[in-house]
Amino acid sequence: MVSDDGRWALSLIAMLGSVFSPHYFAARAAGGGVADPLAHAAINVALYTPRGSSWVLTERGERATRRSEGELTLGPSALRWAGSTLEVDFDERTAPFGGRLAGTVRLVPSARGGDPVTLDAAGRHRWQPIAPSARAEVEIRHPSPLRFGGAAYLDANGGDEPLEDAFVGWTWSRVTSGGRAAVTYDVERRDGSRLLVTRAFEPGGRITSGFPVDAVAAPPTGWRMPRVVHGDPGAAPRITRTLEDTPFYARSLVETRLLGRQCQGTHEVLSLDRFRTRAVQLMLHFRTRRERG
Repeated sequence: MVSDDGRWALSLIAMLGSVFSPHYFAARAAGGGVADPLAHAAINVALYTPRGSSWVLTERGERATRRSEGELTLGPSALRWAGSTLEVDFDERTAPFGGRLAGTVRLVPSARGGDPVTLDAAGRHRWQPIAPSARAEVEIRHPSPLRFGGAAYLDANGGDEPLEDAFVGWTWSRVTSGGRAAVTYDVERRDGSRLLVTRAFEPGGRITSGFPVDAVAAPPTGWRMPRVVHGDPGAAPRITRTLEDTPFYARSLVETRLLGRQCQGTHEVLSLDRFRTRAVQLMLHFRTRRERG
């Protein structure tokens, strides 16, 4: 989510099977491609401020993971549905230095996202935009008190094999204009085929799919990750702020035009070829904390 004034942003991901964990990657390699995802459950919190960012990626074992209908607990952090509101309490340590990051997020959906989308030809990977348009209020307790609210988004991904087995990478974005949210998902599959998903979600519940877009080259990241931003044919989209810049993944804020409207939102690019290199796997140990349990 991004604050109303654009100064603050927060990303929070709960994972049963930490897909970008070097520990999970090594366990799969040792197990012939198979490892228990609940032995590598994780929570990722990224807080972006005008003064810098805080990064949490804490991985825990099965004993620290509890699941019930409407609630998921990962160590000291928990996600739960309270009626139509998703409440998240987190109290974690940042990587690599172990500073405390604690707070609460309350997310209220304003539009539903429809059915899941199968991303690969074999049907092993699925994506579902649960709330493509939502409102979130964030309260940070540590390291210093902070409150902000803004437009938010909630989705879910599920898979039956490692991402790097099915995909070369992807470019994804979610942007808003007024009450409308639009998502583009450009997936490069390992078998050489591609999938481009375009969906727009109106406040009244109407969903528009399959509208045409152009992919416009944007400046690469500091790690020389290529970036393209999707927009209406003839549009001139642009990157306005890079939030996360890593050797295999980048998260940015963008402006573009979709379905005739100027929009702002979040963009990501992922290279799974880079992710599975030995150099990146070694570097990931500095961005991941592994706790017992």
